[in-house]
Amino acid sequence: MATIRTAHTVWNGTLMEGSGRTTLDTSGLGTYDVTWKARSAEANGKTSPEELIAAAHSACFSMAFSNGLAEAGYTADEINTQAEVDFIPGKGITTSKLTLSAKVPNLAQDEFEKIADGAKQGCPVSKALAGIEITLDAKLES
Repeated sequence: MATIRTAHTVWNGTLMEGSGRTTLDTSGLGTYDVTWKARSAEANGKTSPEELIAAAHSACFSMAFSNGLAEAGYTADEINTQAEVDFIPGKGITTSKLTLSAKVPNLAQDEFEKIADGAKQGCPVSKALAGIEITLDAKLES
């Protein structure tokens, strides 16, 4: 059975001078201001589609990596994933750069890299972003 999550945005005005408010409907966690200027220049307290994609990608990758560890018999003390999603006006979203730092007891570096790469490939958000370049910089902490 599919799980469905919803959000909505109400936009007023033109792209350049207008503004909108994006609401996370399913969770009810909040409503966030969006503008073209916040998307293409400085955020100034507003969010953007790219920031929301980065949040989704970092969360999804962390879950996929955790699952990959469990399947290999490991449990992380901590998984810290950052996603940087770029937006180039006129071109669109071109990359998502994942940076992973994880503390996993008794895990060898080569196994760590294999599991991290598998998570990058298998994460559902990575699959949804298949049209862009996805990179991974992974560091195993001691």
